[in-house]
Amino acid sequence: MPKVVLAYSGGLDTSIIIPWLKENYGYEVIALTVDLGQKEELEPLHEKAIKTGASKIYIEDARREFAEEYIFPTLKAGAIYEGKYLLGTSMARPLIAKKMVEIARKEGAEAIAHGATGKGNDQVRFELGIKALAPDLKIVAPWREWDIRSREDAIDYAGARNIPVPVTKARPYSLDRNMWHLSHEGADLEDPWNEPLDEVLLLITPPAKAPDKPTYVEIDFEQGIPVKLDGAALDPVALIDKLNEIAGRNGVGIVDMVENRLVGMKSRGVYETPAGTVLFNAHREMELLTLDRVTLHFKEIIAARYAELVYDGVWFSPLREALDAFVDITQKTVTGTVRMKLYKGNCTPAGSKSPYSLYNQELSTFSRDEIYNQRDAEGFINLFGLPLKVRALMEKGSGLR
Repeated sequence: MPKVVLAYSGGLDTSIIIPWLKENYGYEVIALTVDLGQKEELEPLHEKAIKTGASKIYIEDARREFAEEYIFPTLKAGAIYEGKYLLGTSMARPLIAKKMVEIARKEGAEAIAHGATGKGNDQVRFELGIKALAPDLKIVAPWREWDIRSREDAIDYAGARNIPVPVTKARPYSLDRNMWHLSHEGADLEDPWNEPLDEVLLLITPPAKAPDKPTYVEIDFEQGIPVKLDGAALDPVALIDKLNEIAGRNGVGIVDMVENRLVGMKSRGVYETPAGTVLFNAHREMELLTLDRVTLHFKEIIAARYAELVYDGVWFSPLREALDAFVDITQKTVTGTVRMKLYKGNCTPAGSKSPYSLYNQELSTFSRDEIYNQRDAEGFINLFGLPLKVRALMEKGSGLR
């Protein structure tokens, strides 16, 4: 019997895909769950996958790899998609694809399957990763083949086969969780005019219900990588987990956005990214203190392109590797401590320091100083403004003004 490796989450889609693959392809289904910080969601998966028809299930712990090789490079790049989305799902898909290929090779599988819909970005992310790493493997995407057309249809399909699913018609949200974020899509969120209900949030306290006193956290960076939280050295997974709890308790990290999907449509999602929100803001403050103007401004251009690469699933590409090389050079002096104030959904800087700080108080002061000669500014302005002056004289002489 030919084998297929299924990216298995235990959610609605992948739960019904197991019997569908057996019924329609005659495959032996090997389920793979990559532990990226889903926590309690992982506990029932082994029993559930086998009962649903999988011959075996792998649960691969890739949390540290996710943090060090996917989250931190994206953080160092400052990559945020369309100014809001911190790429929690986007970063995870290439790593899952990598693990799927590894298990497919180990099991001698001929195909890989996933539960991404034909309208979404994840089908692209999974399949680009597979094409880059194992172009010989067949890819099966049931949502592009079967007659199921809605979440309600999928729930009915599961019910007919006695498959328990964590989604009901009363709460039909599509969720994706890892250590970096939790996303919510579908149902009432499909109308951008609908404000998300407090009940949607699972990681973050609604800001209005957050503590009435601010919480301060200090984050130490070494070459752009967070290494300490409040003075305690922590491994990447522990640091993100602890900061998720602190920031989430203070209502920090809610993103509600209408985004431009790669496949050409707009979609509305609500994302909970507590630790990520604090780390991105803190990292930005450290760069403002330690990077020169020209490098900082060019890096902002790179950040936008990097975000598009990650969002589009083009992780395993020469361009992404080349951008990483540039970013790593910029991060050599991004070392120091940033203090952040968390209060009822707000995340604001409250101090920064670095041994590589380019801030010179003697130059910046409004008090008397002996370094900067203010008369020098006149010559600079004359030269800097010369093109504007020449154009203005031309326009006056030619009657254009």
